[in-house]
Amino acid sequence: MTHDSSAAAVFDLDRTLIAGASGPILARHLDAAGLRQLSTPGIKSSARRSARGAKGWPVAEVRRAARGAADDLAERLFPYAAAVVDEHRRAGRQLVLATRQPRCLVRPFAAKVGVDTLIATEWQAADGHLTGRIEGPVVHGRGKLGAVTSWARQAGVNLKASYAYSAGYSDAPLLDSVGHPVAVNPEPRLRGVAALHEWPIRYLDAPEGVMKVAGRELQDWVRWLQRPGLVPNARFDIDGTEQIPHRGPAIVVFNHRSYFDPIALSLALARAGRPVRFLGKKEVYDAPVLGTFNRLWGGIRVDRASGSDEPLNRAIEAVRAGELVALAPQGTIPRGPAFFSPRLSGRWGAARLADTTRAPVIPVGLWGTEQVWPRSARLPALRVTGRPVVRVRVGAPIQLAHDDAERDTERIMAAIVDLLPDEARSVREPTAQELARTYPHGYRGNPAAETDRRPGTDS
Repeated sequence: MTHDSSAAAVFDLDRTLIAGASGPILARHLDAAGLRQLSTPGIKSSARRSARGAKGWPVAEVRRAARGAADDLAERLFPYAAAVVDEHRRAGRQLVLATRQPRCLVRPFAAKVGVDTLIATEWQAADGHLTGRIEGPVVHGRGKLGAVTSWARQAGVNLKASYAYSAGYSDAPLLDSVGHPVAVNPEPRLRGVAALHEWPIRYLDAPEGVMKVAGRELQDWVRWLQRPGLVPNARFDIDGTEQIPHRGPAIVVFNHRSYFDPIALSLALARAGRPVRFLGKKEVYDAPVLGTFNRLWGGIRVDRASGSDEPLNRAIEAVRAGELVALAPQGTIPRGPAFFSPRLSGRWGAARLADTTRAPVIPVGLWGTEQVWPRSARLPALRVTGRPVVRVRVGAPIQLAHDDAERDTERIMAAIVDLLPDEARSVREPTAQELARTYPHGYRGNPAAETDRRPGTDS
């Protein structure tokens, strides 16, 4: 990664790095310290009114209140904010927090986030007490642009090579001054400006690329449709969904039998009422329509042939952000005799993800999905009568040792097998017709070589 110390990443605070406004949090801690004021820290004229209301406050008491507020503000950091900040840190860019709030109140939070420079409204102090005056500009709107521009000039930072992130329309001048503006969780007016200037829009409570409509993800809007009774070509037997956590990080692992698996799994996971980030092979994410849809849902594209750790790193980022991440350790649908093996083999990705994040691993056993959409078919079967039963079982979190990726992968696959029906654990000779259904449409490979296939490979 190229390091560029002549560039910066400038972040606003309210609704950009943190959810909601910082003013009420700061005011609550000031009040708890016995520092009552006429109004919460605000903007324009109210900023000066707040400064006047703070006249005579001991600086030491203000700093103590600010330290307490820093913890509350940090708890409201958007889930993906830290990842974006870290990305710029790794690139060597200078990290800047630019906010209208008083410097003395947000300095501890800025230190906790790890920014290099804090640009904030300055409450004047003398003899250990606040004077009720503001030194310099109120860091808001054009005042923020001026403050950032002045700092950049002194620091030797090229704003045209820099990034700026904000949710507020008042920061449109600042965003327009940098080479890489990003509207974060934008309010409606800023959304309009961003569309006009073709600025990217990010939601730091969701992975990059996720689309929101009226403040909600697409997954949230369609969840009411994710009901078994609305699927026309299958019946469902779903149990154990209480094991899916309704909040907090978790890794869902499942066996792969059919192109219908994501639909069956989604019906079960929808009962947790939260978005799910699926890892899927690149062929699915590169498809013209389906691929775009998957990206807008926050899916993670996996190119198995590349050997890159990027998908794993994105999954780690998602889990650390408190997300529910789902993947099939097998990587792809087994072919030929391997499809009928009572022993499942998997790759190490899920084990490595669990070892890095220590998030709970929730197993899911799928059965019967191949009756709806076998690998040999281009499209799922449509039946009015005789619909096959798809069985979905969710198990308790798997006890992993975190001592060896291969052994933990074996534990993961064994836990999935335990959730399958008894017939899945019996050895039998499949018929020629059954074998044929496990091969992709137009298969021209050598069936005899399928038993030596490494898990997760198609070649």
